[in-house]
Amino acid sequence: MKEVPFITVEGPIGVGKTSLAKAISKHYDYPLLLEIVDENPFLERFYENLEEWSFQTEMFFLCNRYKQLSDIKEHFLNKNIPVVADYHIYKNLIFARRTLKEEEYPKYLDIYDILTKDMPKPNIMIYLQASLDTLLSRINHRGRSQEKNISPDYLQQLSLDYEQAMQEFEKQNPNIPILRLNGDNMDFVNNKQDLDNILAQLDRLL
Repeated sequence: MKEVPFITVEGPIGVGKTSLAKAISKHYDYPLLLEIVDENPFLERFYENLEEWSFQTEMFFLCNRYKQLSDIKEHFLNKNIPVVADYHIYKNLIFARRTLKEEEYPKYLDIYDILTKDMPKPNIMIYLQASLDTLLSRINHRGRSQEKNISPDYLQQLSLDYEQAMQEFEKQNPNIPILRLNGDNMDFVNNKQDLDNILAQLDRLL
């Protein structure tokens, strides 16, 4: 039986995940799953003091993403309804590995493994990359208050962490294609041709 499309868009903060996921959802008429960000009560404090608030922040994201993933499994994928999301729960390990204390990460990983054991994986991963200048520009442009204190060094390191994580994901999941896109060389929000090129690549994978 043909697999139900479950497309996820991933990449560092500010790279354009939500904009691309919305465009894909609209084009294919797929239900859209959006990451919960603004509701995290610890996020602004986390950006001000990573060490103090990292565990609370990461646990909030993990529990909320688990609930969202459970819901789309039950209400969409199990009913053969395709889904496109602007994140995947795998991203939790990218952030937790960088921000949690050495003694906290193993505990967090145990919880992550238990929660995600039976959760669906994407069958197409879109990985957006961009330079630090592009990321900072887009973050400033969207003006989220909780992101105003993001350190450029943190953002640069996050991009490197994402690259490593995507390579690991590819090795662990050789049957899941990763569509890699450079956000510096395209503007899929304002340039229809750029978006059409992405959709053409996605058509071939689907």
